[in-house]
Amino acid sequence: MAIRNTWFGRYFEDYELGDVYRSPLGRTINEVDNTWFTLLTMNTNESHFNAHYAESTPFGKIIVNSGLTVALVLGLSVIDTSQKAFANLGWDKIKLPEPVFVGDTLYVESLVLDKRESKSRPYGGIVSFRTRGLNQRGETVLIYERTVFIYKRDARQDKGNFPEPSEPIEEL
Repeated sequence: MAIRNTWFGRYFEDYELGDVYRSPLGRTINEVDNTWFTLLTMNTNESHFNAHYAESTPFGKIIVNSGLTVALVLGLSVIDTSQKAFANLGWDKIKLPEPVFVGDTLYVESLVLDKRESKSRPYGGIVSFRTRGLNQRGETVLIYERTVFIYKRDARQDKGNFPEPSEPIEEL
């Protein structure tokens, strides 16, 4: 039996300046997502959970918590940008040019802006991205720049974490 590893994320050597990665997944935001995130983060702005109040705002309806928008766009980008990362190093220029509403579906693409070897940790390097979240109409709802420490292919830190089974898996 051959054990096959899923190709999951890129190592430092795989990034090229100017490459654009489009996430293979989209994510539709529902009312529960927005309400739970708002409650979890203790955001008391009623624009996110009170429909009656939200009717009086310029949007006329509940708007998705911008923290949730940032978290979802980040999450959707991980498989392409930071699956093999050790740490986020910084976030810059976060902008929210269009609102996000319940029922919107988010998609993500990331542009490689910069790449350099780490001076203090030879097992990785630093990569910077510009990431944007798009809604189902192709409108940019979020854009930011992020710098991440990414392991190199020969780094030992991200290898060998799967536990050795006490017995082999058998066919049914």
